[in-house]
Amino acid sequence: MSKEHIDEVTGVATTGHEWDGIEELNNPLPRWWVWTFYATIVWALAYTIAYPAWPMIKTATTGMLGYSSRAELKTDLAAADAARADYRTAIANSSLQDILADDDLRTFAAAAGAAAFRVNCVQCHGSGAAGGIGYPNLNDDEWLWGGDIDTLYATIAHGVRFAPDPETRVSEMPAFRDVLEPKQISEVSNYVASLAGMEYDPALAGPGKEVFAQNCAACHGDSGKGNRELGAPDLTDAIGLYVHSPADIAQQVRAPKHGVMPAWSARLGDTTVKELAVYVHSLGGGE
Repeated sequence: MSKEHIDEVTGVATTGHEWDGIEELNNPLPRWWVWTFYATIVWALAYTIAYPAWPMIKTATTGMLGYSSRAELKTDLAAADAARADYRTAIANSSLQDILADDDLRTFAAAAGAAAFRVNCVQCHGSGAAGGIGYPNLNDDEWLWGGDIDTLYATIAHGVRFAPDPETRVSEMPAFRDVLEPKQISEVSNYVASLAGMEYDPALAGPGKEVFAQNCAACHGDSGKGNRELGAPDLTDAIGLYVHSPADIAQQVRAPKHGVMPAWSARLGDTTVKELAVYVHSLGGGE
């Protein structure tokens, strides 16, 4: 019988295993650790018996307790829907003015509208509703058709230039490339830039004022403040859909771009449209 070998450095017996002169010390795990490990094995086996665990061909083992995470989620969702039902019923049966006057309803509607906005509107208006080129900034306090709650509701419900909805918002700016000379377009573009506080050429803006009065004031007003009845934008607003310079303005005068917003009433329902209107109104630009 061979004598047990003791490591000279540690004074611990070795297992007899050796790799490149390195010997393995015989340090058994503490018994409490071993029994804890055994207990976890027993727990795992018990868990797979009690709960769904093992995948089968088309489904999985159901477990002796019959638990289902999907059923639990369905129950939780049903409870959440039931908790919201009273609020949504109240919103459906209330006018927009009544919703704004009720603190609880307004708070719920704004929160629900924010959720609907994140699903349906951020693709164009951005997560912060700041918009971008061709997409309106909903935080701005300048509105084509008005920013009061009823007007916002109508715009969301029926859209803008959305042909399938007969009540959609419609505003069209004609192309002036065949009406004005290139020099006149440059002049009026610099004049409009001066109204919005952009950099412009004073030599061109001077005569551009007369071009504006003859061709643009009918819709945009003598001072360029716009006309909500026509959906004509306020040209003194520094935030433009398509323009940030006289060159951009000139392009818009020559061949204007017209965006389209879908009508959301048929897609989302009247209650959700009300919630969206309340949310957009709450962003700070609503009137």
